[in-house]
Amino acid sequence: MNFSFMTVSFPVDKETYAEMKALCETCYVADHLHYESILNIPVAQNYEAQGFFVLVYNDEDDQLVGLASAIDMMGLNTFEWSILIAPMYRRMGLGDAVYGVIQDGLEVRASNGDLALMMEGMEAGRLFLNQRQYAYSFSEATLEAHAEQTTVSEGIIVRPFEMKDMNMLINIFCEAFGDTAEEAQDLIAFNTQTEGLVLWVAETEGEVAGTVTTRKDAKAQWVSALAVHPEKSGQGIGTALLNSVKQLAYTGEENVVLLDVEIDNNRALAVYEKAGFTKLSQIDYFAKQ
Repeated sequence: MNFSFMTVSFPVDKETYAEMKALCETCYVADHLHYESILNIPVAQNYEAQGFFVLVYNDEDDQLVGLASAIDMMGLNTFEWSILIAPMYRRMGLGDAVYGVIQDGLEVRASNGDLALMMEGMEAGRLFLNQRQYAYSFSEATLEAHAEQTTVSEGIIVRPFEMKDMNMLINIFCEAFGDTAEEAQDLIAFNTQTEGLVLWVAETEGEVAGTVTTRKDAKAQWVSALAVHPEKSGQGIGTALLNSVKQLAYTGEENVVLLDVEIDNNRALAVYEKAGFTKLSQIDYFAKQ
């Protein structure tokens, strides 16, 4: 059996995109795991995304049987990558070959570092990474909540970001995330200049007290960069922001609101659980030693 390997940059064409989604669906049937997010399928056709895919085709029928994604999420030339092989083609050495192509791609791009991603419970995948000197670093869970009509708490206004909010938003990111002012500015630039992303702020008593960024993907609204100024903690700002996204999804006829959170971030988990979010899946991250 012969296989062909291709490396393609973001964005991919419609035909390849359809093949990638079909492979994820095939693997879902076998593994009962959602692979779209870990392989960056939602942004595969985004011209703003920086990174590459590795495609593996069975030469006999020209069928996509293997896929890897490596993406530079923040534009810092550091990559997150993951590999998926169709069930009937596993244990044939394709993972080793794809890993080699990924490493070549990172070297060509003079990568400043990389993280390997693995779905929770994939012990064979964990062993694969351990054998290549990748050690467990942290985990992120994907949470979901149903789109629904909501009301924002009295005295809280949720609206799109405006340039006048810049200084306060930098302060919020610095205080909430421990970012430097430069890192906060980079995050704001990314969330306002990347196609598909919308940056929102929550205003109370005439001051910006919190923020969230949304991205529509098919029948879902994705949430990222939720932050509330510590001095405004406990006043319902975070819940108001999440409720506004539920309303946004409901109005746009999406089904769910999705977000990723580190599993050891107990404060954030408490906010999300209070807002009605439950765990959908978990991704484990591994760093090269």
